[in-house]
Amino acid sequence: MKRQILLLCTALLYTYAFAQPGTNKVTVANGTLQGTFNNATNIHSFKGIPYALPPVGDLRWKEPQPPANWTGIRNADHFSHMPMQKRVFTDMIFRADTMSEDCLYLNVWTPAKTGKEKLPVLVYFYGGGFSAGDGSEARYDGESMAQKGIVTITINYRLGIFGFFSHPGLTAESAHHASGNYGLLDQTAALKWAKANVAAFGGDPDKITIAGESAGSIAVSAQMISPLSRNLIAGAIGESGAMINPTLPAIPQADGEKNGVAFGEKNNAKLLADLRAMTASQLLDAASKPGAWRLAATIDGYFLPKSPAEIFIAGEQAHVPLLVGWNSAEIPYQAFTGGDMPTPENYAKKVKQQYPNDADEVLKLYPGATQDEVIKSSTALASDRFIAYSTWKWADLHSQTGGSPVYRYLFSTPRPPEVKPSLNKSPLPPVMVGASHASEIEFAMGNLPYDKVYAWTPDDYKVSTTMQGYFANFIKTGNPNGKGLPKWEPNTKGSPVKFMNIDVNTKLQPESDRGRYLFLDKIYTK
Repeated sequence: MKRQILLLCTALLYTYAFAQPGTNKVTVANGTLQGTFNNATNIHSFKGIPYALPPVGDLRWKEPQPPANWTGIRNADHFSHMPMQKRVFTDMIFRADTMSEDCLYLNVWTPAKTGKEKLPVLVYFYGGGFSAGDGSEARYDGESMAQKGIVTITINYRLGIFGFFSHPGLTAESAHHASGNYGLLDQTAALKWAKANVAAFGGDPDKITIAGESAGSIAVSAQMISPLSRNLIAGAIGESGAMINPTLPAIPQADGEKNGVAFGEKNNAKLLADLRAMTASQLLDAASKPGAWRLAATIDGYFLPKSPAEIFIAGEQAHVPLLVGWNSAEIPYQAFTGGDMPTPENYAKKVKQQYPNDADEVLKLYPGATQDEVIKSSTALASDRFIAYSTWKWADLHSQTGGSPVYRYLFSTPRPPEVKPSLNKSPLPPVMVGASHASEIEFAMGNLPYDKVYAWTPDDYKVSTTMQGYFANFIKTGNPNGKGLPKWEPNTKGSPVKFMNIDVNTKLQPESDRGRYLFLDKIYTK
């Protein structure tokens, strides 16, 4: 009876918080938040919400701990500290103005008016190779998705040496005898926070979809298979990347520990106390030196009981709908050909160097009889080796063992020219023959207006309307189809494989490149 009264009081408190015009207050488990309200869009936002204790001091390289309670009203009108990182990617534009090891915060956008709506929820993980990124980036902004009737959350998680450092000492002090997956455990903690608190923002805790791009997509695949998180989600969206060889695959914990020991020895810090005594800046600088340390998640027996591919093969992942795909030109052809001119002769030579026993098969699958064909095939091969194959493997395995529909896409819209072309660029920039890595994010999240770099056209906005429409429908129902959109047929076990080619003229197409991925499958699953 006491529990029922407590739940009723809590529900009334949430309703009261949203019912006060102009207050923008919401009460969560740890205290009351004061957010902001956009009169133009009717969206509430709450930024910089702590979902765990600051992972500093003795909490460096420990599983995230529940956040502390606060008294009074906590101001939630600005982004918190971004995680520790170097300036790795020039396309990352952060709105947070500080960087700190104290980075475990999240941001919420909601269209709710009463707190009782039970709206679908999106939790988005940023990309950046697990070495860079932040939930404040404008391309991930949640306001546009919130206008679609979705409570949207972006989170910060630990990166690089702070998020993926394994060491025998850390394993020994862990209650789970595990070390190395702190950034992934941060994401799980954020999901648990959402499960416990999103109702206060009008969200449905039983309707949480996770999504992410690149490393964020890799993280989505990992959260789908972890016993710690797979029961927290109702759906998953992956944009270019899965934790499957050769794309940032998880390594045995023993190998991660060896990497950690070697790093400590290089820095005269053999003991954990010595490593924890280093300042965040010292640690970041040391780990950023070439060859200093290898970043990889670990098969730790806790977050990851075995390799991701093994878990998908066994059908032990979350049995939820999956929307997943990649871009038509993830990386330029030079990633395969190097500095050589893209002639048929140079291309054939490079293929024979890379695949001495399979060159003829590779040249059939990725032909190069003319320069244009070489550029196209080199782009495809480089992109497949980089990230497309692993994403394909994820989609293929889940369609076979996940017991749920898989909606696969190819994003094919190239970015338009820049508004003001940079004067600092190389005189010979990489040649792109399609949509490059990460270029779909603004389209999918409805955030083209935030990116002032490119001269977006009406066709770009058309593509964005289509792609965001698919994403929003999927988040709401587990099915991307809806009024005004080309019909998207799912892939399930035994069904013909089809994918949605998202472009100015979006259309469903039968899979045509399976031979490429089956060939790579033989190489990467040895």
